[in-house]
Amino acid sequence: MIRALWTAASGMQAQTTNIDVISNNLANSNTTGFKKSRADFEDLMYQTVKTTGAPATNSTTTPTGIQIGLGVKPAAVTKIFSTGNIVQSGNQLDLAIQGDGFFQVQQTDGTTAYTRAGTLKKDGQGRLVTSEGQPILPEILIPSNALSVNIGSDGTVSVQQPGQNTSTTVGTLQLASFPNPSGLNAIGKNLFLPTDSSGNATTGTAGQNGLGTLEQGYVEQSNVSVVDEMVNMIVGQRAYEINSKAVQASDEMLQQAAQLKR
Repeated sequence: MIRALWTAASGMQAQTTNIDVISNNLANSNTTGFKKSRADFEDLMYQTVKTTGAPATNSTTTPTGIQIGLGVKPAAVTKIFSTGNIVQSGNQLDLAIQGDGFFQVQQTDGTTAYTRAGTLKKDGQGRLVTSEGQPILPEILIPSNALSVNIGSDGTVSVQQPGQNTSTTVGTLQLASFPNPSGLNAIGKNLFLPTDSSGNATTGTAGQNGLGTLEQGYVEQSNVSVVDEMVNMIVGQRAYEINSKAVQASDEMLQQAAQLKR
């Protein structure tokens, strides 16, 4: 019964983590380029009371043993990089990646981070930057007198300037991919950093070597399904409740045992 108390308590702790993950998904259901997470669990070690295959007699062995599980623990919180809905925004600097790939972002310390959020803007120098003002790599400079900006599906950026009949190419956006995107380290602000698990970034032209294409004037919405998350939250809440009932039942059994009289 004491064992049951700790086993059920581990279940409550695991479901607390599960609800934490679901809550973060729901909180970011309207975050551009957000990728939902899923909590994965694994059972803990087992206490072996009787070993399977132990001799029962001189000529027989036990077909099954007795193993008592000791609970559950969170094994991982996995990022799901399925593509979110792509919707039209009407902003010529908004970009959505149709397929695999990440935009490259230069952080203030000079390192490169990666994002799926393509809500780009111009800073005071004419550079394409994120909503946090961090430049997109490779650096793209938009002339201050540009009448319009056109970004092709392969990332070619061209502008129309006064007095010119043809567009002028000012640069090309490149995308990055990883062998294991789920191994990326999320640092907030829609940014990810590579890890040993994700592998190194491979950069290239959009639409080539498995990279997705770019859609100008569109944004990728969060891939969170509010309905699915609400169902998962109900399931997690009920699992937490059931484990609390197991704690209560174990406590009542201990109480009855303590009250036994000869």
